[in-house]
Amino acid sequence: MEWSFLSAEALTAALRAGEVTSVELTEEAIARIERVDKVINAVCVPDFDRARAAARRADEARAGGEDRPLLGVPVTVKESYNIAGLPTTWGMPQYANYLPVEDATAVSRLKTAGAVILGKTNVPFMLQDWQSFNEIYGTTNNPWDHDRTSGGSSGGSAAALASGFGALSIGSDLAGSLRNPAHFCGVYAHKPTFGLVATRGMVPPPAPALPVEGDLAVCGPMARTARDLALLLDVMAGPDPLTRGVAYDVTLPPARHQRLSDFRVLVLEEHPLIPTGSAVRAGVNRVADALVDGGARVERHSPLLPDLTEAATLYAQLLCSNQGARVPAEAYERLRIRAAGLSADDQGLDAARLRGMVFSHRDWIEADIRRELHRHGWRQLFAEFDAVVCPITSVPAFPHDHNPDRGERRIDIDGVDHPYLDQSVWAGLATMPGLPATAIPAGRSSEGLPVGVQLIGPMFEDRTPVRLAELLEQKIGGFQAPK
Repeated sequence: MEWSFLSAEALTAALRAGEVTSVELTEEAIARIERVDKVINAVCVPDFDRARAAARRADEARAGGEDRPLLGVPVTVKESYNIAGLPTTWGMPQYANYLPVEDATAVSRLKTAGAVILGKTNVPFMLQDWQSFNEIYGTTNNPWDHDRTSGGSSGGSAAALASGFGALSIGSDLAGSLRNPAHFCGVYAHKPTFGLVATRGMVPPPAPALPVEGDLAVCGPMARTARDLALLLDVMAGPDPLTRGVAYDVTLPPARHQRLSDFRVLVLEEHPLIPTGSAVRAGVNRVADALVDGGARVERHSPLLPDLTEAATLYAQLLCSNQGARVPAEAYERLRIRAAGLSADDQGLDAARLRGMVFSHRDWIEADIRRELHRHGWRQLFAEFDAVVCPITSVPAFPHDHNPDRGERRIDIDGVDHPYLDQSVWAGLATMPGLPATAIPAGRSSEGLPVGVQLIGPMFEDRTPVRLAELLEQKIGGFQAPK
């Protein structure tokens, strides 16, 4: 039997029943990577010797009566997570030989749960792209079309899952970096509520792995089924044991509903700042039709929805304020002069990004206050709805574009060029207020490329969008392996 595309849930059941060993699963996964990854280039840092040893230990532990959530299941990890003894580079050539000495918190939790780590997956330079390529490890190709991107920044993880390289992976998300690759590769991902998963050790080299929470960014699970997302989220969730974990444990509330007919869902397909391509629109409507067919209450408009233009502008400012804080002084001064020269009437996304790059602390506090007003608006909306269905980005996977100036890149939406960076508006809808969002497969484009949508849920009610994802998987199907 071939095990490579089975879910973690199915593999765990087979391991418990004695139908297969972790060593057998691991050897099959390694053989598949060695055979198939030559053209995909998803697993940039193999760790096969230690994986084999971990698999042997898992089999011995199971023989001794142990049974942990992921005991013996092969998985991969995004390159940006620290794993002791393996390089963490974030795609930066100057850190090609940087070796952390301890595991990231999320990696430690994987190991404690019994997972067998096959290696690390590719990322873009500094994790700052919806493509995964860098000078150290090269380009990760989309398993559905090798001339197209696998997404970013967790593109290596999504491509690995779509290619059958392990049952699970972990990634991170600041500008859609979990959801975008899942959409492009036809897999599942979950961006948790901000702060739900400890991020220590998911840090650019050579920064120390301190227990701090940077604004907006989260760590989260990726899988080939919605139930596997829930399984891996339970493993990852929880405060850092060095900070809030001293006093608190996590107990996520159950999903609001267990039946599709009980859900109240707001469906969005239009954004005022960027068009929705026909393939993505069809995916959104396919999900909407499935909800209606399943008896859910579906609405297309609500006066409770926070203003999408303001949300996108605020997200652009907060996102770029993070980047601006790390710009060298001379470059920062040039940005400040450019921002000062902007017309007060220029309220476009490019202007918002530039202004955000040079935010003062006062500016950031003002933006944070406006963000809190948006959060309150979402609380009011989620008193009337259980989830929001909307695009992750406007198009399926696009051809590789390695122009170093992202501002010069364009994205083709149904034959019309649009600014590349404006793709972020849909991802930012959940990121800016810190809401959970689950990416699910929603069909194929006319070219046969995967199309996904996201299910945005109430803050710290992560089980609600994940449960809705599971119900929709039963209704419309889920992951399909590339031909």
